[in-house]
Amino acid sequence: MSLDFEIARPEPKRGLRATGPELPPQVILPGPQSLFLSETVDGLDEGAHFLDPLKLEEWAILRSHGRQLGFSAGETIFTQGDRHGGVFIIERGSVRVFYSAPSGREITLAYWTPGNFIGGPEMTGGGTHIWSGQALDDCEILFLPGHVLRKLIVELPNFALCLIQGLASKGKSYTAMAQMLGTRSVIERLAQFLMNLGKLHGVRDGHAIIINAKVTHDQIAAMVGSTRQWVTMMMKRFQKEGLLTVTPRHIRIERPHLLMAMVSKGGA
Repeated sequence: MSLDFEIARPEPKRGLRATGPELPPQVILPGPQSLFLSETVDGLDEGAHFLDPLKLEEWAILRSHGRQLGFSAGETIFTQGDRHGGVFIIERGSVRVFYSAPSGREITLAYWTPGNFIGGPEMTGGGTHIWSGQALDDCEILFLPGHVLRKLIVELPNFALCLIQGLASKGKSYTAMAQMLGTRSVIERLAQFLMNLGKLHGVRDGHAIIINAKVTHDQIAAMVGSTRQWVTMMMKRFQKEGLLTVTPRHIRIERPHLLMAMVSKGGA
């Protein structure tokens, strides 16, 4: 399986105004699975199935109480510091969720795909958003206001159980990221992220793995918790040591076993 990250910027939808920062010409798209910093690719998409147990009639009730929203690529869905009003369920498209530090640096928490909900941790309103969400491409979102969630939790016990499962999945994803940030060096995180991309979107070419992607150093830095300058320096080092070959079209992991050894034993 391969994924080409180089996409054309879609035209904005009528009636929607892009309020977020301009997206670069090449953006990370997680493809069929969500993507966050983790020691393994297992479970990355667990949260996309939290509503699977709903019956058809329960789905109909859910949709009748929600509001259908559309967002263009680059548009902000919710902003760090704004008041919570409810949750957003992604029905089409993908969303980057990120935290902005007072210094202006950003760390990407995750790239979420259809089936996932975003806009937590508050579920029923109140409090403020502690991170932001931005559409990567044209998105269709089902918004459930806080008062609607409270009503549905009481009236649909099966939906309440689904929400518990959804929260559990979110907790696992952010715990995985916290474990990586707290126990792995930045070079280990970079190596692990490249290996995860290879497992998700790479194709084998002998012993090498080709990731058909053009990923910017800014995007990698925001994912592993570093700076663009550091990522640029390390990618050059990896190429010099024969671990990677980077072209305008893809990243080729020449020696996956050595990159994995770096993850297991720690990078120098």
